[in-house]
Amino acid sequence: MFSLKQKNKSIANLDNFFNTIDKAVIVFKEGVQNYLLGKTEDFNNNLETINSLDIEAGILRRKIETNLYSQTALVRSSGDIMRLTTSMYHIINIMHESLFQFEIEVPYILTELNDDFIKLTNLSTAAAECVIPIAKAYFNLPETVNDKIHRVYFYEKETNKQAQALKRKIFHEINKLKLSEKIHLRYFALHIENISKAAENVADQLSVMAIKRNF
Repeated sequence: MFSLKQKNKSIANLDNFFNTIDKAVIVFKEGVQNYLLGKTEDFNNNLETINSLDIEAGILRRKIETNLYSQTALVRSSGDIMRLTTSMYHIINIMHESLFQFEIEVPYILTELNDDFIKLTNLSTAAAECVIPIAKAYFNLPETVNDKIHRVYFYEKETNKQAQALKRKIFHEINKLKLSEKIHLRYFALHIENISKAAENVADQLSVMAIKRNF
């Protein structure tokens, strides 16, 4: 797929890009948990780290795009790859912005909702964790892509179920919060849920790209 001259450089940039997003997933999960547990110093460290990872991912994305423009062997597939890196970058961008919103808006989350938010976070990020190795597989074993994508769709559906359950609990069972506070929590639940939706979008793209490449 890649010209011999640029192959190693292109693969290295793509691997680093995907690995950077993978690291951000871990940091995001830790960040949400540290916020819920009131571990301010650890949470602030998570903010610094995910900000650095977001910047790094942006730099790598631009390098990948530059390489694509310089490789005639990739003219036919460059559009697909650029759309893929854009969608993958959207995942880290959602996590980056969401974590900083915790710091900026300081949502009041009752301790009894901690487990619900942690479960939502784990399910949503699981979809992202699953799509990363599938993206890598596209460049090496494209025929295996559609065999692995079902896990992303599974976690997206489970995330949606958990998000609905959490929102229902907030509005129907919790009487200690004002309506404005409930709406605020729904907003944060939605942003966490959007990680899995972004991963699902990447899975859809990879499925189509794999079919096109195999033919």
